[in-house]
Amino acid sequence: MQDAGRCYDAKAPTQAPAAAQLMTHTDKRILCIEDDPETAALIAEDLTERGYPVTVALDGRAGLEALIRTPPALVLCDIGMPHLNGFDVLEQLVARGPRLQSVPFIFLTAQADRHTELKGRRLGADDFVTKPIDFDILATIIEARLAKVARNEVWSRLVDLNPREIEALTLSARGRTSAEIAEVIGLTKRTVDFHIENACRKLEAASRIEAAVKAASLGLIRP
Repeated sequence: MQDAGRCYDAKAPTQAPAAAQLMTHTDKRILCIEDDPETAALIAEDLTERGYPVTVALDGRAGLEALIRTPPALVLCDIGMPHLNGFDVLEQLVARGPRLQSVPFIFLTAQADRHTELKGRRLGADDFVTKPIDFDILATIIEARLAKVARNEVWSRLVDLNPREIEALTLSARGRTSAEIAEVIGLTKRTVDFHIENACRKLEAASRIEAAVKAASLGLIRP
């Protein structure tokens, strides 16, 4: 049994130093934050067999430290845990900005009630999987979430917004008019409209609102 508060790589036959474990990031690496060692081991075993490298953290604090140190491709997180519960982990993840906000976050919980799910989704959770876990359902959810991230990453690389377009679109997303944006960044209203129209074209958006939503979802701007 692993000691509480520790992280370990599920692929390793023996416990490795934390620094070594957390440097083995791949685009499919999953961080499982689960305080029950038996449940954590079952999840890690199943996902490893499906081709996902898995790092396990046995409490919320260790999980958050692992997240910050090397962001994984996806997080599975229990809700009821010592030190930091799952809601606390997600709140702190979101508070640390877009670098971590884009990581899909899936709650694992035996508390399958409406209040719990509403609270989690308001905090930014992507999905809920109830215990006992159906591993085929879990694997399907993981595959879908990672596929969406991969599509967004490809799209964001293809959308080459220049700094002025990013600046104008960001201010537009914050509710500023073209005239207000022009005053803030020292351009004419006509030039601001030109940059926003270019951003809309690159993002294949019909309006500046749609362009702002797309750009924010791809991590190109921070509204």
